[in-house]
Amino acid sequence: MDNEEKKSAQEQDRDDPQSAIPGAGCKRCGTCCKKGGPAFHQQDRALIEKGMIHSKFLYTLRKGEYAYDNVQGRLLPVASDIIKIKGRQDTWACLFFDQKQNICRIYKNRPMECRALRCWDTRELESIYAENHLTRKDLMAEIEGLWGLIEDHQKRCDYEKIRGLANALERGKNAPARRELMEIIQYDTEIRKLVVAQGGLDAEILDFVFGRPLFKTIENFGWRIRKEGRKIYLVRTSR
Repeated sequence: MDNEEKKSAQEQDRDDPQSAIPGAGCKRCGTCCKKGGPAFHQQDRALIEKGMIHSKFLYTLRKGEYAYDNVQGRLLPVASDIIKIKGRQDTWACLFFDQKQNICRIYKNRPMECRALRCWDTRELESIYAENHLTRKDLMAEIEGLWGLIEDHQKRCDYEKIRGLANALERGKNAPARRELMEIIQYDTEIRKLVVAQGGLDAEILDFVFGRPLFKTIENFGWRIRKEGRKIYLVRTSR
């Protein structure tokens, strides 16, 4: 552990007034951080705008997208944009969680949900959990050209529309619904390539700008993409 990491660990212990009380307080087991990164609220806006947490480390849950609600303990469609910190590789563990040392690498600049979380008493977190979420509009509405593209993408790739098409397919053969759903997924894929190739957008911030790719999130609606050579198929899968 280098000096900076030691300092961070010491600060994390010092900031928890109950850490020295047996049976109470944070034991720095890392369980909370392994369950997923925090969502950003209006109070966290400066963390992104001032570059303390770069947008390449973030992704957006778009309105209507299924996401796991930690308070209710189940998958639910989100009511509006929710901006979150990405997971580490293919896990839910927060990208900034150091699993070897069980410390947070951005502890001084951690978002409000992290500051509110006490695993032994979640009342403070529950009181803010669904309130005042920071959105893409808050951060990008004034970026000429880009915000219009985001709005168009949101309209064309609306999750309520996708949910309706997926349900139509579930009820039986429905060639028009299948075709429209495939067109939406293809558009989502192509617009990401276009803004990188022609717009010079950093590929690492695509999940923040447009949300997670539809070829991945479609699985939450009971369908998945299967590739055979150059052909792409939409196939049923269990939820």
